[in-house]
Amino acid sequence: MKLYQLHSKQALPISQKKAWKFLSNPYNLKIITPKHMNFTVLSGVDRPMYAGQIITYSVSPFPFYSTKWVTEITHVKQGEYFVDEQRFGPYALWHHKHFLKPIEGGIEMEDLIDYKLPFGFLGQLAHAPIVKKQLEFIFYYREQQLLQLFGKHVNGTQELHFKSI
Repeated sequence: MKLYQLHSKQALPISQKKAWKFLSNPYNLKIITPKHMNFTVLSGVDRPMYAGQIITYSVSPFPFYSTKWVTEITHVKQGEYFVDEQRFGPYALWHHKHFLKPIEGGIEMEDLIDYKLPFGFLGQLAHAPIVKKQLEFIFYYREQQLLQLFGKHVNGTQELHFKSI
């Protein structure tokens, strides 16, 4: 069983309160997800984020393939972090931690994602040429959209690292 980890950091010149308000709203995921993925919130967002919340999305991670993605918000510390875990969807495992912390001139947004691909050895073969490239593009797109919405970098560019665990 091969696990992968994606670690991303991005600085934004906004307050922690403003960042939390935007990033903890599932409807805003559509804004920061590449348009070709047809990301749509289907259910579960009738109240502010809370631990135990189940959210259902529709997404097309690859051309001609659409799926439902069901996540549970498992941990929330208002204004500081939340964790979402896939319950059903395209990954065998998806555990995504989102952290916000104040820095000089704004906030640092940090993501730590542990994930496993389905289909055993075939999934592992698909990681580098397909899945990793798709995740890199998604996080690059997200960085560009957030900069467009909130302004220039505070301290350089986004850091994005992958590793196998």
